[in-house]
Amino acid sequence: MQVIEGLAPAKVNLSLFVTGLRADDYHLLESAVVFAGVGDRLRVERADALRLTVSGPRAAGVPTDGRNLVLKAAERLRSLRKIEAGAHISLEKHLPHGGGIGGGSSDAATAIKLLAQLWNVAPLSAEEALPLGADIPVCLAAPQPSLMRGIGETVEPLPPLPPAWLVLVNPGVEMPTPRVFKAFDALYDPTPLRHEPLRDKADFEDLLVWSLGQFNDLTKVLTDSHAPVYAPQIEAILTQLRASAGCADADMSGSGSTCWGLYESAADAQNAATKLASAHPEWWVAAAPILGPQDAAA
Repeated sequence: MQVIEGLAPAKVNLSLFVTGLRADDYHLLESAVVFAGVGDRLRVERADALRLTVSGPRAAGVPTDGRNLVLKAAERLRSLRKIEAGAHISLEKHLPHGGGIGGGSSDAATAIKLLAQLWNVAPLSAEEALPLGADIPVCLAAPQPSLMRGIGETVEPLPPLPPAWLVLVNPGVEMPTPRVFKAFDALYDPTPLRHEPLRDKADFEDLLVWSLGQFNDLTKVLTDSHAPVYAPQIEAILTQLRASAGCADADMSGSGSTCWGLYESAADAQNAATKLASAHPEWWVAAAPILGPQDAAA
């Protein structure tokens, strides 16, 4: 029996500009996205019907019925490709829920790619996948670092990145995305900026200079003590990441509450993660390399 497995990597927003608001209240964004070598794992195999089982340290509370985005994505692929076969999808959850690192979207995108192999059909295109969620198109491009624009429908590859590591930290505080954007709208105007291009064949110094020129518009909402979504844990995490040896830059991913620190050295990243996890056992902490196209078979 054919069994296909794959990693659903954590999606990390190295930047996020809220560039506008459409008449239908969808926010327009521009975001530089990379993928980290840590995530959930999926396995698919042929079955008479389409079903999902969930295991792993973060399985609690994850639905296994039609509410799960993985099953929604599988059903959409099966419908658009006119597939009658079923599949058993096994999802092993390791990423925190509601953390701004695209756990559900990455799971769904990985399921689409694995099921396309299993059923021998083309995976969903970005246009076909967009109705499932704004992060699905960029996650379909994983592990390619990408620049996403609009409401997620435009995904362009970034130039190859130099070897680099991330430390991801989540304090266990879920941040509902609509609530964060609502708070942003009440306090701030859009910032219609465009990313400066990253130099081709960039080394780590180039990446650092570029990264320091970017930011996440939503970080200021969660670190604003007057905002209804103020989360003091975000400030605490960013302060400790920036103070760790070897940390070159730090910010929040997506709408939170996972934060990232950027490191050139694997040893520095792993040491920082070990110290943070020891000092804050209530936090989820992981050190992982930034992935590239060469890691597509992870």
